[in-house]
Amino acid sequence: MRSAMSLSLAVGLLMLAGKTSAWWLTGSAAILSDAAESVVHMAGVGFAAFSLWLSGRPANDKFPFGYERVAFFSAGFEGALIMMAAVAIIWAAARKWLAGLTLENLGAGTLLVAGAALVNLALGLHLIRIGRRTHSLILEANGKHVLTDCWTSLGVVGGLALVMLTGWKPFDPLCAFGVALNILWTGGRLAWRSVSGLMDYSDPGVLREVEAQLERIARPLEVRYHGVRIRHTGYRLIVHVHLLFPYQTPLGEAHRLATEIEQTLRELLGAPVEVVTHLEAVEDHAEVHREKHFPGEP
Repeated sequence: MRSAMSLSLAVGLLMLAGKTSAWWLTGSAAILSDAAESVVHMAGVGFAAFSLWLSGRPANDKFPFGYERVAFFSAGFEGALIMMAAVAIIWAAARKWLAGLTLENLGAGTLLVAGAALVNLALGLHLIRIGRRTHSLILEANGKHVLTDCWTSLGVVGGLALVMLTGWKPFDPLCAFGVALNILWTGGRLAWRSVSGLMDYSDPGVLREVEAQLERIARPLEVRYHGVRIRHTGYRLIVHVHLLFPYQTPLGEAHRLATEIEQTLRELLGAPVEVVTHLEAVEDHAEVHREKHFPGEP
């Protein structure tokens, strides 16, 4: 993961230099918007690198659950930066259009931006693949940001190609507006993922998968369960479940079965998972829960 993040930082610096050179050659508003997005991207990568380092620190007395949830802050920070870049792109393109469009050396500038797009496409796909393989939201979010940079560059290339084919210069700022709206949407999705993670949003699809695997494990052991809840830390999935045993089941046997269920569930889900079980008696668990939530009711 650290190697992938270091690669992202190095390539980001290279792309920023290339796009700045392309803008200096052409004076294109679309290329300027692309270069501005790369500046924001570098700030996002820097924060993501810090978040990746912090998330790997072990738990301690002050942070007993570790630092993994910083992944959601990282995704939110990148999403906010992307949306800020979109607003800056719209402003710069409108200002350029109103001031008068002057474009030069479009061929060389377009080739530079196209090369940057291809490099970012390869890097973005690589980061997302590594992020999903290692269950790292930080790397996955960074990879999506890199792909946003790629789509931005491809949009710029398309706009400049239209200018060269038709001679109509407004294609340049119009392309910048379209690119800005696209990355605004991407930034909003990253921000939503950050907020939903920090608010412990429970993905219905993941919950159904957990319940299906629990049913597969518990039925042969003749163990009933209820109260399944899940939360994600940005790296691990945490599962809480109540297991029901007959009243006469020895505590040691109930604990052994619970431990077996926890271990098997972790293996079946195939991702970093922490399972927390709560043992209850089948005969009176409904009454106990009723007393807990509605004390004094008959």
